[in-house]
Formats: sequence, C-alpha cells, structure tokens
Amino acid sequence: MTVIDSLLAALATGEVEIIDLTAPLSPDTPVLQLPSPFANTIPLSLEKVSDFDADGPFWGWNNIHTGEHTGTHLDAPAHWVTGRDGHTVDTIPPSRLVGPAVVLDFTAEVAEDPDFLLEPEHFEKHVADNGPLPDGAWLVFRTGWSRFNRDAVAFANADGDGPHTPGVSAEGAQWLAASGITGFAVETVGVDAGQAGGLEPPFPVHHFLLGADKFGLTQLQNLDRVPATGAVIVASPLPIVGGTGSPARVFAIVPA
Repeated sequence: MTVIDSLLAALATGEVEIIDLTAPLSPDTPVLQLPSPFANTIPLSLEKVSDFDADGPFWGWNNIHTGEHTGTHLDAPAHWVTGRDGHTVDTIPPSRLVGPAVVLDFTAEVAEDPDFLLEPEHFEKHVADNGPLPDGAWLVFRTGWSRFNRDAVAFANADGDGPHTPGVSAEGAQWLAASGITGFAVETVGVDAGQAGGLEPPFPVHHFLLGADKFGLTQLQNLDRVPATGAVIVASPLPIVGGTGSPARVFAIVPA
C-alpha cells in the first residue's frame, strides 16, 4: 500500500479527518480598517451575472468584488515593503503551502489581556518542552478570537486608541523570522497585534516575517479541533498573478 493509499484509507475509515479552518466569506466578514489618510480594501460583494433567467437560462453565476486581504487569507512576501521583491502569491511553490501544524494555545492569556503579545520566551518554552519546530511548519497562534468573526465590532475590539487584539512583539517577530517555519497563522484580522502600529518597527510580524520570505495566514477558526502537534495544514490561495495575497481555503488534516 502506498502512502497515498494509506491516507485515503484513513480518511475513509475516519482515522484521519479534515477540519476546515476557513471563516465563511460574505459581505459581513470583518475587514481590516486602517485610519485616515490610508486607503482601505473592500469587503466581499457579489454582482449577479445571471440567475437561471434571460441572461442565462441554464446557469447562475456572479462576479465577485473583494480585496486580496479579505477574510481568511494568505499574506505573500510581496505584501510588505521588506518583502516587495519576494514571492507574489502566484509564484509561491505549492510545497511551501503544506506543512506540519504547531499550535500554541494562549486562549487563557488573551481572555485576560486582549493586547497580549507573544515573546521569544514563549516560543523557546515550547521548543524546550516539545523539541525544535519542524522545518516548513505552520506556527499557529490559538487565541479564541475566532468566536468574534461574525461580529465586526467585537472582532476589531477598538476604542480611541485603536484596535486591541493579540499578536507578537518585535523581538518575537524576529524570532519567528529566524526560524525554519513556512508561516505564522492567527485567528485575528491580521498577523500583527491591533496595537502593532506603535511598535518598533511598526507591524513587526509583517516587517520581519514577510521580509524573510515567509507567509501569514489570518482569520482562522476551529483551532480548538487541531492538536498541538501531529496535524498538517494546507493553505490554498488563488494564484493571482502579481498578487500580494489572496483569500484562501485553509484546512487541517488531523488524526481522529
């Protein structure tokens, strides 16, 4: 029996299951809101082309209008100034979009402090307890924030100082960039903390991670169903030519 035959058999028997980590994409999906004078991307909207009517009696279809970074999406290196000469989403080798999942669970800490930041010591403790991060891994930051992903106000958690959502410190972002991971995945609207614009450098995960030719995945859900280790994550962005990112279907292959 080949490796593929074994996987298919395990899926058929339920020994392995597929967990969808993708938030539903609709006009109500929360979208990042940058302050003035910066320009913002658009939420999803559908424009009917035909609906089993005179414009198309046997078929229904829509035009879609949305941004590259709307909903569950992948950030390519070309999204940020430090990676602008790096991979656009269409040039990412597919093998780099599939990798072992390493889930760091900080839901309790984030419940106490929505501005919680991961520091190098958090990553180093995981390595001390579990061994080195596998090369090509998706490092997943579980925070419980996906429970807000159908409520734009709660999801942004903003006040006069801006949004308050968890993320990574500048030192933590440097640690990630120097590691052998393929990318960093989160439940929030972006890979950086809500207050990351005030860090040095601003938005350090974007700065260091994308500048190191690694990727970001945002607005995941169902992370409570993914074990700390032993699962595989598959990210499937659209290969938009020249794209800085793309909405993506993301799922985990998990032992039952």
